[in-house]
Formats: sequence, C-alpha cells, structure tokens
Amino acid sequence: MATIENQSSTNSMPEIKISPQEVDKLRDWKTEFQQLFDSAVTRYQSGLREASQIFEEKDVEFLASIGASPSEIYDFVEDWSEVGEPSLETILAITSIRYDYFVEEQQRMSSELVQAPETFPLGTLALGDFRWLPRIIAKARAKLKGELPSEIMYSCGTDRPFLKKVGIAPEDFLKTVWESGPNDQAI
Repeated sequence: MATIENQSSTNSMPEIKISPQEVDKLRDWKTEFQQLFDSAVTRYQSGLREASQIFEEKDVEFLASIGASPSEIYDFVEDWSEVGEPSLETILAITSIRYDYFVEEQQRMSSELVQAPETFPLGTLALGDFRWLPRIIAKARAKLKGELPSEIMYSCGTDRPFLKKVGIAPEDFLKTVWESGPNDQAI
C-alpha cells in the first residue's frame, strides 16, 4: 500500500512512497491487458460478436480498474480481427494514455457521463483546412474522460486514415488533445 510521509520543511508536498510490489502491479496491467486482448480476439474469431460474450466479469472489473470499458476494447478487437489494425502496440499506447489520464486527472474516479452520439460534430465539419478534425478532437476528449458512447470509437476506420494523412499516430494525437486542454487552435 502506498504511504505518505510527513512533509519536509523545504517541500510543501508530501512524499508518496510506493512499495516495489505496487510498482510491479502497476506495470503488470499491461501484461494482463495483452492477455485479455488476445483472449478476446480468440473469442471474437470463434464467432462471438458481442462485448458481453467476449469479456468475462473479471475482465470487466479489470478494464474498469484501468479506466477502460468493454465496448471500447471490443471495438479494437473487432477492427484488429477484421482489418488488422490498429496494432496491439497502438491499442496499448492509447489505453496507456487513457490510464494515465484516469489516474492523474480523474484520481481513478470514472466519469458518470456518457456523451450522446448526436453531440459529436459531424465528420463533414472542418477546423482550419482539416475536415474531420472537430469530430476527432471531440472523440479524443471523450476517450480521455471515459465518456465515449458505445456507438463511437476513437481510432476507428475513419480516424486512422485521417491521422495518417496529417502525419500523427492515434496515441500522439490523444496525448496532444490532453496537453491542449480546451484549446482547439493549439491542437
């Protein structure tokens, strides 16, 4: 368990000490995620086509512990199984950024909100000369907060070509959106 040491006179922030076992557990979520993903792909490829069919209760609990939902990971499983992308490396990088946001910004508290699909900008809208940019920014913000509806996927089959065209990886775009806060022009 993490412990908080007394504040020193030179530092106003308390020092947080994490045991080596806790550090290992934090690192292990990626290994557990990869195993979960591989198992979900196997189930999907065997003909199961619903998130509720490919994720067991323990999987759902694990995903919640890292700030992820079965529907968003199902979308990755489906796309990877059907078209071979995004890669597991990209999926893990996106999930890692969501995890970091979940821990750092949300203090491991999941949002109670799910954005309505109709609130996302249409894909035909542009920001600057970039059609699709307003939509993918909104999707990235919702992804970071864990507020994507099950009908909408971040890094979907339309997002990936757009990001490739503008020369940025999905995980780097997600990180840029986080760092830019509400400033669309900075993005």
